[in-house]
Amino acid sequence: MDGCNVLVIVSDEHARDMAGFHGSDVALTPNLDVLAARGTVFNRAYTPSPICVPARASLATGRWVHDTGFWSNAQPYDGSVEGWGHRLIENGRRSVSIGKLHYRSAEDDNGFDEEIVPLHVKGGLGWTRGLLGRDGSPWGAAAHFAEEIGPGLCDYNRYDMRVQRETVDWLTRVAPGLDRPWTLYASFVSPHYPLIVPQEFYDLYPLDRLEPPRLNTPGEMARNPVVAAMRAYMNYDDYFDDHTRLVAKASYLGLVSFLDRQIGTVLAALEASGQLENTLIVYTSDHGDCVGNHGIWTKCCMFEESAAIPMVVAGPGVPAGQVIDDEQVSLVDIHATVLEASGLGLSQADRALPSRDLVAIANGARHGRCVLSEYHDGGSITGMFMVRVGDWKYNAYPGYPPELYDLANDPHEARDLGESPDHAGVRALCAAKLAEICDVEAVNARAFANQEAKIAQLGGRQAILDSPNFDFTPIPG
Repeated sequence: MDGCNVLVIVSDEHARDMAGFHGSDVALTPNLDVLAARGTVFNRAYTPSPICVPARASLATGRWVHDTGFWSNAQPYDGSVEGWGHRLIENGRRSVSIGKLHYRSAEDDNGFDEEIVPLHVKGGLGWTRGLLGRDGSPWGAAAHFAEEIGPGLCDYNRYDMRVQRETVDWLTRVAPGLDRPWTLYASFVSPHYPLIVPQEFYDLYPLDRLEPPRLNTPGEMARNPVVAAMRAYMNYDDYFDDHTRLVAKASYLGLVSFLDRQIGTVLAALEASGQLENTLIVYTSDHGDCVGNHGIWTKCCMFEESAAIPMVVAGPGVPAGQVIDDEQVSLVDIHATVLEASGLGLSQADRALPSRDLVAIANGARHGRCVLSEYHDGGSITGMFMVRVGDWKYNAYPGYPPELYDLANDPHEARDLGESPDHAGVRALCAAKLAEICDVEAVNARAFANQEAKIAQLGGRQAILDSPNFDFTPIPG
């Protein structure tokens, strides 16, 4: 069976609660809302890691981060762990990427027979400075974040517009001539910072109509030492005042709407090409963004704003207008979803992976599983591991107290029950569920050991300190 085409659309840093189809009454996402109405929305979707490179390696392979070994933004995916793209090519299918991949290099076999305007990690090395921040040492490059906000036009905006044009061109010019189902991976950088956005989209969010970031005062912020260390490392909020926080939030929301416009143009081109009805469409993001909540900007933590992601599937065999609240899904599920939709099916090795078919879940399949999110990068003085058990959110930090949140009664995670005597049983249950996925102590030790070896390979700490410090990857060219 040939199956259908698959269009996977990925954004960068799109928080789940900043999308109309996930219930936001602030974020304007009309095109994605239409896509969601045509398909199924997953309200319990999480990233395998709240930072770009590890999350994208998991998306490519259907494996958890501790299984791939691509731990951080300085340990990028190099194609050595094969995923869905490799399977497609082996079976004579087109597997094409357009836009951000954030892998090591286009010279690697990344599972695409063509990479169009790919954005890979800087210099094939990535964010090496983050390797040094695992011991609590300062990063010292956060000040510029609050300076690059507001209306304007930046390189990332230009890049996304090019990704949109290249995607429209491929769907219009190349795809209709293919005689077998294809898979296209279209990847945008919005709403990733810098928080600069064209005036048209910034103006959609007047400052006097925006709520300031929540849980942002010292008395409201989580006190867990691991979270506090991350907040001190990614100390972006230190450089904001009440006004500029709102400007930054409006800019982030503007980038969400700017992204929505690009995606709308792509979907219109797909429909105009006559391929809409035979194309499974997946929309998701690599991770979220706290947007100032909890005193944190960007990601790198396990709060819902950072670890939860948007997830929509629409197309052949997908029920329309459905919202799923009773099953957890993850970026690892892209692997099984693409292989099943394309008609190749799952091998015995595929079935051993944590990846599950999103279309089958949309049609009633239930696995009752917990999905994992883990973080082993800059600012993490120990590994971060998150599972959700029903409405309980449990964050394990080897060597430090855990966190526990009751998402049913505390959806914004304002009250940490991680050391509450009344919740010892719940924590034990959650810890047991997490242990079914991995041994956090062993994984944590392995991550630190691998990263120490990486530091040595790069010439040691001083060599990394002497290299240029940067906060986001430059666009190609």
